[in-house]
Amino acid sequence: MDAENAQWEGPGEKPPVLSVSQLTALIQGTLEMAIPPVWVSGEISNLSQPRSGHVYLTLKDDDAQIRAVIWRNTAAKLPFQLEDGQEVLCHGQLDVYPPRGSYQLVIREIEPRGVGSLQLKLRQLQQKLAAEGLFEADRKRPIPKFPKRIAFVTSPTGAAVRDFLEVMNRRWRNVEVLIIPARVQGEGAAAEIAAGIKRANQLAMKPDVLVVGRGGGSMEDLWCFNEEIVVRAIAESSIPTISAVGHEIDVTLADFAADRRALTPSEAAELAVPSMPEIQDRLSGMQSRLATGLRATYDRAAAKLELLSRSRVFTHPFEIVHDRQRALDELDAAATRAMHKRLQQAQEAIARRAAQLEAMSPLAVLSRGYSVTRNANEEVLRDPSQVQPGDEIETILEKGSIHSRVQ
Repeated sequence: MDAENAQWEGPGEKPPVLSVSQLTALIQGTLEMAIPPVWVSGEISNLSQPRSGHVYLTLKDDDAQIRAVIWRNTAAKLPFQLEDGQEVLCHGQLDVYPPRGSYQLVIREIEPRGVGSLQLKLRQLQQKLAAEGLFEADRKRPIPKFPKRIAFVTSPTGAAVRDFLEVMNRRWRNVEVLIIPARVQGEGAAAEIAAGIKRANQLAMKPDVLVVGRGGGSMEDLWCFNEEIVVRAIAESSIPTISAVGHEIDVTLADFAADRRALTPSEAAELAVPSMPEIQDRLSGMQSRLATGLRATYDRAAAKLELLSRSRVFTHPFEIVHDRQRALDELDAAATRAMHKRLQQAQEAIARRAAQLEAMSPLAVLSRGYSVTRNANEEVLRDPSQVQPGDEIETILEKGSIHSRVQ
């Protein structure tokens, strides 16, 4: 029996018997005929994104929930990232999944509630890149004060170029500006901008400053400057970069990644080069201060020289020589006196030593009538046993000596 043709044959007769597959097909057909594609709002939960590319989730509110699926070809085109707890508005068709006997919503379109898809995509990408540190303040580099070459990645026919060059010529003409053409709106613009940034970094004569931007427009017009490829190219640039996208109220991710953000292309020119009139005013002020300082230094030096010219060393120069000569004479006299005193003290010490030696000399004893007798070996005789009869001896007196022989 066909599930589509299943019906009661009459009173008292047994109802038809359906297989599980037939019943499921009957339910599926009934749902498809009874409920056309619908819009459903709810909160995402149980989000699953396997490697197949399909997305499985549950839509719920306070009182009920329903399983849903987004097939791979639809999921690949989503402009934002799905998250648990996100409020969304979905458009799709109810379907029955026979292997489980459950129904689900096949989502063909989905958009966030309370915020547009572009804003959500922008916020999610900003959070991602900020977590990688691309927007950190310590990565920012100063813009050179006096650049010689500036590269501008933009559309060569846009108003941004004219405004930039007009301000540049008015402020500082001693600089070379290189325009690197790129589309700044529409499909493929982000890739061209990123390629232009890389091309500027590969030039043999590398620019001192790199400007990336365009004039104002809608969020969709400026969206290419929110693309990840452009933001990463700016963050990876070795050249200090100025982002000049849109007007004052327009803010893009390129502004966060660049070293400086300019509110407009005109302000980018003001940030890139100094103002010649301002520099001239500063130089004039410095010249005036330098002249004033030199005059003050000269006046102080002249006053000091005048004071020195009145000092004694210049008015009576030879008096100092005489004073020094007098001091030398006094030192010479003091040295002579000291030498005589030291000599006298040395002579007195020698005399005392001589008296002591004289008192201890044997000759002094002889002068009092004593004598000294020595044998042939010049040994002083103290005992008769030191000589024998016939030995010659010498007796030393105060004045001379006597030689004799022992008997």
